[in-house]
Amino acid sequence: MTAPNPQPFPFVAVSGAPYERGVQYGRAVPERVKRSIGLYGGTLDELGFTAPEKARLIGQFAKEIETFGAHYLEEMRGIADGADVSLDDIVLINARTEIVAQARREKNRPEAEDDAVDGCTGAVILPERSSNGRLIHGQNWDWRAECADTAIVLRVTRDDGPDFMTFVEAGGLARCGMNAAGIAITANYLESERDYRQSGIPLVLIRRKVLEQRHFAMAVRAVAATPKACSNNMMLSTAEGFAIDFECAPDEVFPIYPQDGLIVHANHWVNPVALAKLKDVGLLGDSFYRDWRVQKLLGSGRISPDDLKAAFFDDFAAPFAVCRPVLPNSAGDLSATVAMIIMDPAAGTMDVAPLPAHCRDFTRYSLKDAPVTLARAAE
Repeated sequence: MTAPNPQPFPFVAVSGAPYERGVQYGRAVPERVKRSIGLYGGTLDELGFTAPEKARLIGQFAKEIETFGAHYLEEMRGIADGADVSLDDIVLINARTEIVAQARREKNRPEAEDDAVDGCTGAVILPERSSNGRLIHGQNWDWRAECADTAIVLRVTRDDGPDFMTFVEAGGLARCGMNAAGIAITANYLESERDYRQSGIPLVLIRRKVLEQRHFAMAVRAVAATPKACSNNMMLSTAEGFAIDFECAPDEVFPIYPQDGLIVHANHWVNPVALAKLKDVGLLGDSFYRDWRVQKLLGSGRISPDDLKAAFFDDFAAPFAVCRPVLPNSAGDLSATVAMIIMDPAAGTMDVAPLPAHCRDFTRYSLKDAPVTLARAAE
């Protein structure tokens, strides 16, 4: 079981060409990379995949990634060499949602109802509602508690575009994050009956492409126009003062715009057109009140980053709350709110707390400066 007093997530700063960045990354956190591999490679082992079957399955996704952007595969190759693991292992981390789903289909092994789900509650506060006049963008990431020991904060200094910073599972290219152009992204689980009927670009790579953009319009296009294999919710914002949430089916997106300077989203479909066209087959019961609770707690006045943190700490209907403690599921895994992430894209800072139901200690990571420990959040 994960330690009750988790340590801050390691900070990794890399620069140079894609392969060079990858090598620096892999060398910095090889043990965390190997833990990520064990987490998802172990799932394939449990499903009965042989080594040749794994290679075939992962190879299919490697080809799709290379077609989408050869530099992504080069960076993965660098991570593999730096951490002394195989390229297939790194591809697995970056396409784990799609690969594990495909593996389950091939072996006719659906997930149990209460298996760990990549949940999350996300929110964006526009400048007109923010107490400091700057956009605030954050989320709670609900997933396997073991990821408190695999995740990192990665800062990438680039020669070919804006620098960016991402909270990510070690070995991955991106999860949530922001860039020096003031563009930020968070994402959370959605499910529909259209999932896995077509091939598509792994979600990790779409998020990474967003963080590479200089212009918000191109970030929006990366989400809206890229084909996907499965549903997902992606929330985009810009420090210039706008945000939009895309409920994404594999072949269609449904936008949600801010209301009263605020967007909050959990893990169920909300857009009326989506509800008319799709069947929500995820149906996480707690999702239906998590977004409502966050909106209620944020109220109608000005909102500070500390206010958003307080809303994300909410334990209403615990343990299935906005902020989830470590819990076992039917598969014997442990699920939890792995991290709370609060971003200030204009300032280029990201406050992150590991296992926030058990720890209120935040570290502030920056696009420019070294990480600093913040005062413990109030209870």
